[in-house]
Amino acid sequence: MSDTEILAADVLRAFQERKLKLVTAESCTGGMVSAAITDLVGASDVFERGFVTYSNEAKSELLGVSRETLAAHGAVSAETAREMAAGALDRSHADIAVSVTGIAGPGGGTPEKPVGLVWFGIAVKGREPRAEKRQFAGLGRALVRRDSVATALTLLLDAAQAVRP
Repeated sequence: MSDTEILAADVLRAFQERKLKLVTAESCTGGMVSAAITDLVGASDVFERGFVTYSNEAKSELLGVSRETLAAHGAVSAETAREMAAGALDRSHADIAVSVTGIAGPGGGTPEKPVGLVWFGIAVKGREPRAEKRQFAGLGRALVRRDSVATALTLLLDAAQAVRP
């Protein structure tokens, strides 16, 4: 088993033990977080749904990310990551949402937002959503996406473990 498979299995187990459901909202990972969970037997116990919102229009239409947020902060920002996670939670029957939005490369980066910059959102029912930033510098597209999946799974695991079984 790969590290990602082990981590996904830990997420599945933590959500099963607590009878929790999860939802994903993905941009640069294109559904890879959802796939990591749904590759496992028993995923239907915990996986409620996933949103792949690669475009700004999809982020607005499917997740309710405000056009003002996108205009002011861009798709790759703490604000957008939080709104993606909150929107996924609001538009599902899940207890915990994770979002991923970033610049996997090789192009698309700027000095302010370089390639490898990824923002994650985590939303738990009844709590304010929060965002976390990672910079996966010099890794290349495939590794930025791989490490983003691992980070999203870790955030889901931490959020589930904070809920008492």
